[in-house]
Amino acid sequence: MNPTNPAASPPKLLRIDLNTGRYQEEAIPGTTVRDYIGGRGFGVKYLYRDLKPGVEPFSPDNKLILHVGPLAGTGALCVSRWIATGKSPLTGTYFRSVGGDDFGAWLRWTGYEMVVLEGRAAVPSYILFREGKPEIRDARDIRSKTTSETQRLLREKHGDNVRTACIGPAGENLVRFAGIFAGTHCAGRGGMGAVMGAKNIKAIAIDAVRNVELPDPPGFKALLKEEAAAITKSRGFPVFAEHGTTHNQDNTTRNGIFPTKNFRYGTLDGWERFSGGEFDKMKVANVSCYACPMHCGNKYRVPDGPYAGATAEGPDYETIWAFTGAIDSNEIGATILGNHLCDELGLDTMSMGSAAGFACELYEREILTPKDTGGLDLKWGDHRMLMDLIRKTAYRDGIGDLLAEGTRLAAQRLGKGADYYAMHIKGLEIPAYDPRGVKGQGLSYATSSIGASHNIGYSVQELFGSKYPRPVDRRADSGHADVVMYNQDSSAAFETGVLCLFTAQLGMIRLPFFGKMMASVRSAPEFSDPEYLMKVGQRIYNLERAFNLREGIGRKEDSFPLRLTSEPLLKAGPSEGLVLGNPDLMIDEYYKVRGWDQNGVPTAEKLRELGLEETL
Repeated sequence: MNPTNPAASPPKLLRIDLNTGRYQEEAIPGTTVRDYIGGRGFGVKYLYRDLKPGVEPFSPDNKLILHVGPLAGTGALCVSRWIATGKSPLTGTYFRSVGGDDFGAWLRWTGYEMVVLEGRAAVPSYILFREGKPEIRDARDIRSKTTSETQRLLREKHGDNVRTACIGPAGENLVRFAGIFAGTHCAGRGGMGAVMGAKNIKAIAIDAVRNVELPDPPGFKALLKEEAAAITKSRGFPVFAEHGTTHNQDNTTRNGIFPTKNFRYGTLDGWERFSGGEFDKMKVANVSCYACPMHCGNKYRVPDGPYAGATAEGPDYETIWAFTGAIDSNEIGATILGNHLCDELGLDTMSMGSAAGFACELYEREILTPKDTGGLDLKWGDHRMLMDLIRKTAYRDGIGDLLAEGTRLAAQRLGKGADYYAMHIKGLEIPAYDPRGVKGQGLSYATSSIGASHNIGYSVQELFGSKYPRPVDRRADSGHADVVMYNQDSSAAFETGVLCLFTAQLGMIRLPFFGKMMASVRSAPEFSDPEYLMKVGQRIYNLERAFNLREGIGRKEDSFPLRLTSEPLLKAGPSEGLVLGNPDLMIDEYYKVRGWDQNGVPTAEKLRELGLEETL
């Protein structure tokens, strides 16, 4: 039953027992809908409730939840994102990873908002949905296929209407930062593709037609017109629709926060060779997710040079950084081919690029030797070497077997002081904004429930000058906590939808209007209240924290790599000399604003305020 309309159909989930092939449908209780709304909220609620503490991420006992929000597939714009939730093999934390393309709409059209995979299939398998019913099928004929080959073969077998989320060889080989891919879009971070591989599931293929029932179709149709106008008439729409994020390196370079040479420097020599204008010259097509007018996933083709003819859908800004700054290379063609290889093999580009930069520094400092690398010369700036590392990592071949563990575990295996050069937080490699120059973003990285993720709480105040909820000083070692909490909680609230966070970060869709859409589709007037939504976001974030605390992850892990607190940022223009000078103060301020004790544990008062007595 939905929270305020007994006549409305309750959202449903489907549990699939991979051990037996049996499945069971469940109605999601009205109290859960009221308290968590959907999307990311449902994911953490069920993972916390159903997963026993201490489960090894590659164990059959881990859960893999694929889920959408109530707006997916309804015709609403920019809301058919899908989430993969589970315990991460890279971080050991709760994890949510968000994907795009069409798969979210097709998943919603099965009649379920959540599909929970439990156990492990006896042989390599895929799951086929027809008319809302799942069937586990033998996947041995598509084992080891790339992501594009897998999707093509399943379309040939089951028809062009099929949409698929799958893993590549990296997921099958349990690379700890393997992603789950739909088209070339992916739930990339945190290794959810490896969790899927550990369950012996190659793909989930869905044949479905639109069948979403809405409580108030005329009212919702009016909201859709309002939403379309809000997005397409917003100031940021024309630029974002044309370029996506491929001009962001221009901005971060100007501010001296483009991490270079494994986070030594804030700018890269010769960066103009891969500036936004250079990507514009290579663009050949616009690409869009389901029901999205922004088509930010542009397709590019390299016209000349050592990578002439290479094509990819992307890269986005983070991938541009991963295959340039991380390894000290300004070769634009490498960003295209590297992106393509990661998409095909099923790897997260951010962790891959960071692992390559980590390896280059270890090689420079002779912690890794030619014997360790199998003769591969890991020189800074060698983009050809990067292509070898991508392939070796996906197949766990030689040095790739070490890098497939992620930088934290690789450093632990190596010893010899390698941990100093591993640029991660909670095991998740740091994205393309140096936290020494954007300290609020850095605080969000440190306190993130999944590790160093920019989209858990994107600091638009520091990066783009947003004055809401208030301006901040990106250079200051204090005074960020309330804004960081706002960014984190509002992101969690938007991901109940699941709204693409770009539309929120760019101010195209704001919380009051998002609430109207959620209230309409759920028949829940209270969801139209922004304060209610922010409290739901806060509840989600605190439950994610409770999950991690239960796993023994707390204040000690809310920290930065020693390089960032001891080495000033160099070659950084306006950020020259900045360092994270007082991380303990930043964390203390954050805990106080959150209502957590000095160890980062939510107080009993805070948990009762949020209705989280189950975690006490």
